[in-house]
Amino acid sequence: MFDELSEKLDAVFARLRGRGVLTESDIKEGLREVRRVLLEADVNFQLTREFLERVEKKAVGVAALKTVSPGQQLVKIVHDELAAMLGERREGLRLSTVPPTIVLMVGLQGSGKTTTAAKLARRLKNEGRAVRLIAADVYRPAAIDQLETLGKQLEIPVYAERDSQDVVRIARHGIEEARRARDRVVIVDTAGRLQIDEEMMAELERLKDTVHPDEILLVADGMTGQDAVKIAKGFDDRLGVTGVVLTKMDGDARGGAALSIYGVTKKPIKYVGVGEKLDALDEFHPERMAGRILQMGDIVSLVEKAQGAFDADEAKRLEKKVRKEGMDLQDFLTAMKQIQKMGPLEGILGLLPGVNMKALKQAKVDPKRMRHLEAIVLSMTPEERRQPGIINGSRRARIAKGAGRPISEVNKLLDQFRDMQKMMKKMAKGGPRIPPSMFGAR
Repeated sequence: MFDELSEKLDAVFARLRGRGVLTESDIKEGLREVRRVLLEADVNFQLTREFLERVEKKAVGVAALKTVSPGQQLVKIVHDELAAMLGERREGLRLSTVPPTIVLMVGLQGSGKTTTAAKLARRLKNEGRAVRLIAADVYRPAAIDQLETLGKQLEIPVYAERDSQDVVRIARHGIEEARRARDRVVIVDTAGRLQIDEEMMAELERLKDTVHPDEILLVADGMTGQDAVKIAKGFDDRLGVTGVVLTKMDGDARGGAALSIYGVTKKPIKYVGVGEKLDALDEFHPERMAGRILQMGDIVSLVEKAQGAFDADEAKRLEKKVRKEGMDLQDFLTAMKQIQKMGPLEGILGLLPGVNMKALKQAKVDPKRMRHLEAIVLSMTPEERRQPGIINGSRRARIAKGAGRPISEVNKLLDQFRDMQKMMKKMAKGGPRIPPSMFGAR
């Protein structure tokens, strides 16, 4: 997400940070470069101009600063203004005090609306809320089948009427069913078109007037840049959209839609889709996202990912065992599986401050690497996992064959594991206490 934009902005600020003193002309030159980068990223022209005017106004006194690095101070000003452009603060889902909360999902065909409805339902279910999906897309033949399949995977009920073309009636009946079942949230998946048209908008207006939704979430394809902004404005003018979900933000999106959509519509981005899996829907935090764009990291999101992925009881058990007996390969496998739950490794590393995304790409983090390590450990006997020291040459050959990996990878894993054991022993003895957070414990 925003990799290209991050790289270009980082290059601009690296030049400015490297100077002990910044003149006014240095700042103006740097901001001209920022302007070029934002426009290349497909950010709205008017928003870019207003953004730079605000930054320049605040940066007037930066050149005279003595106590703080002027380059760093300028980056801080740009960070704050980027966060303001993205929406200033996180705006969550508006939940009704009288359930069920009704969420209307709208958008063009192909934006990922049905999948996003299921992702949102999964997130709300994991928060402890009873959720129901309503299949109100009666025009796309596979839409009902798709939603029912996703609902089955998530064990979330889906209301559908296959013999009806009356969208308003289907939604009304589905909500009545939800009230009888005492569901807390109802998510209505509506039909999309290839473009905004009068017939679609009229139908959505009838639906809105009938079900009185608490939220109208526009699902927009982040890959479409400024088109996504125009689409958001079109839907908002007719329906009064309450929030936006940007999808496909894990692809080659240049970032223009995310950076422009709030500024143009004043409608908050509430979630971003960052992958195809049903857990790949992230809350959108403007301040954190600004930090990620400027490669300042996003430690809060990293901690939240860890807390969501790690089993706290298992983490405490593992920490206690490692302190008392040391770590064996079974413990290593357990920790590795918990790390895998956090998502792709490059995504996790990208949340750390100062990680150069260009260098990370060139490092070619292989997503299969973790699976290969897991295969090697699983090819060992329980005794070998407990006592890696007994693994001799013939055992290594057997393990490599069982895992379908070369012996060199088995050797490398065992060498790295020995190094880790030494470090753990030092920490367990007179060294610093092993922090529970190392194993994901809170």
